[in-house]
Amino acid sequence: MTGTSADLGLLALRLVFGLYLAGHGLQKFGLLGGPGPAATAQAFERGGFRPGRPMAAVAGTLETGCGLALAAGLAAPAAAATAVGVMLVACSLHVPNGLWESRKGVELPVLFAAAALGLLFTGPGRISIDHLAGLGVLDLRVTFLLLAVVVVGVAATLARRAAQRRAATPPTSAGSREERPANS
Repeated sequence: MTGTSADLGLLALRLVFGLYLAGHGLQKFGLLGGPGPAATAQAFERGGFRPGRPMAAVAGTLETGCGLALAAGLAAPAAAATAVGVMLVACSLHVPNGLWESRKGVELPVLFAAAALGLLFTGPGRISIDHLAGLGVLDLRVTFLLLAVVVVGVAATLARRAAQRRAATPPTSAGSREERPANS
């Protein structure tokens, strides 16, 4: 594969993935046939992300911004790493639904995370704003450091959600048992 064909392949991947990711984010704001802020906020609340409206707005903004940046090849490492993180958190919402998108499973966020991860490791290619600005592919150590930061952020987000869920669940009194009749 020549450099030109690789760059064309990366451009195609960035454009398709980036624009779909941006569209996915815009749907959270009611654009492109999406459910809009109120319904998205309710879904986030049901998934344990509280308060739902700002959490949905953050997710939608990150998805839209990362998608547009990746499509343009602008700040591609940061955009790709952020997209990986957002999609890993999204996976946590979809895991209970199984694998396939037809049941709102993890299929879409896993594919989006994989595409972003691939772009993080390959870079945006020569047909990109990053290349025009003289920015090269990140050193592998820097890429792994960026991924580590993302993983810490994802872990912190999921830990916050777990703590909020625990706080929202009424405690059961220790040692209390239902009284049952002696002959049951």
